[in-house]
Amino acid sequence: MAKANILIIDDEHDIRNLLSRIIRLEGYEVFQAETGKKGLKLLRQEKIHVVVCDVKLPDANGVELVPLLKETQPLCEVILLTAFGTISDGVNAIKNGAFDYITKGDDNNKIIPLIHKAVDKALLQFRVQELEEKVSARYRFDSLIGKSQPIIRAVEMAKKVAATDTTVLLTGDTGTGKEVFAQAIHYESGRKSKPFIPINCSAIGREILESEMFGHKAGAFTGANKDKIGLFEEANSGTIFLDEIGEMDLNLQAKLLRVLETGAFLKVGETKETKVNVRIIAATNRDLQKESDQGNFRLDLFYRLSVFNIHLPGLQERRSDIPLLADYFIRILTTRMNKKPMKMAADFEKALVVHKWKGNIRELKNVIERAVILAGSDTLTTDCLPLDFLYDTDSSETPDSLKLAATEKIHIRKVLAFTRGNKTRAADLLGIGLTTLYRKIEEFGLS
Repeated sequence: MAKANILIIDDEHDIRNLLSRIIRLEGYEVFQAETGKKGLKLLRQEKIHVVVCDVKLPDANGVELVPLLKETQPLCEVILLTAFGTISDGVNAIKNGAFDYITKGDDNNKIIPLIHKAVDKALLQFRVQELEEKVSARYRFDSLIGKSQPIIRAVEMAKKVAATDTTVLLTGDTGTGKEVFAQAIHYESGRKSKPFIPINCSAIGREILESEMFGHKAGAFTGANKDKIGLFEEANSGTIFLDEIGEMDLNLQAKLLRVLETGAFLKVGETKETKVNVRIIAATNRDLQKESDQGNFRLDLFYRLSVFNIHLPGLQERRSDIPLLADYFIRILTTRMNKKPMKMAADFEKALVVHKWKGNIRELKNVIERAVILAGSDTLTTDCLPLDFLYDTDSSETPDSLKLAATEKIHIRKVLAFTRGNKTRAADLLGIGLTTLYRKIEEFGLS
């Protein structure tokens, strides 16, 4: 039997105790109150799944008490008991939000099965709320990592627009976290309990993309054997995230523009418009103004999409955030791989900070994942990085000494790999003495 808490509110001591014993035998935890006031107090103190409440109480009418009980704990279910049931009371009880309304004595065989049903419903509701809270916590703005000014500015702008229904255009290089921002905007908005549906406009061909977005009627084209609901219709009252919007076909852009202007569209093969209430967040790594000038993107659509533009900085614009992001990925990945906690060596962290990061956060995550897999201890060192990683640094950020040491270390590692660990042969190829090679192997931690 599922664990659940039941509250009995009844001023008759014997009935209250009898019900408590019966319900406890079913495996439930039972709380008691003899008045409506005490019942509400317990509801504020304990997590209650089902309330079994008498209609006639010394300080309240049970039917009128239901809204207060539901207001105190909205997810709990209320079963009303009465000695003299009336149809009008029963109707009012259900209208007020009661799960059911039954008569004492006549329905003794119904009370336990009814409690089971009410518990099942309440537990499901509590579980859904718990999952929604976890999703919201995962995607809220507080979960976005970074303390640099560029990312703080982007988050502040996103927070301001989240509370509105304004269309948002997210710009920035590939891998800067545009979908993460879109999700945060959605889950901080009034639409958070409705669907968030992402569409990658570059991953689907034009004909298929139109059908995926707007749906189609049976027979609209070869293979359309039945009606299909599009993603815009599925996202009704929620948010559509159009990633890589710059890749969208010009004809399809015209259809999207109509949705933005009227909230209506035609399914493929349909003659009657479908109305939706959808917020649109678009993202691109292209310069849409430039694309419009070149005739590759509709200028009117660009203006409609860019009502509120947020630029997401690349890692080169927020280098101070790289250690924070790396530490986050290390914690996530070591947990996922069932490994002990790991830390970064100073040279490893410095190498991350000065790397060019053409792939931004996505590339950083991949590099950290590889390093966690290769690590032979609880400390991540530069040995865990790809061979050519330290060559790809930003010269404006990298001290000459670090660049020289990094290049020397990589070269020695490659020569040792070529000679299969034969240090005498490696020293000959490098043109240095064997003693010097051993010193450098120790210095760079290559042994």
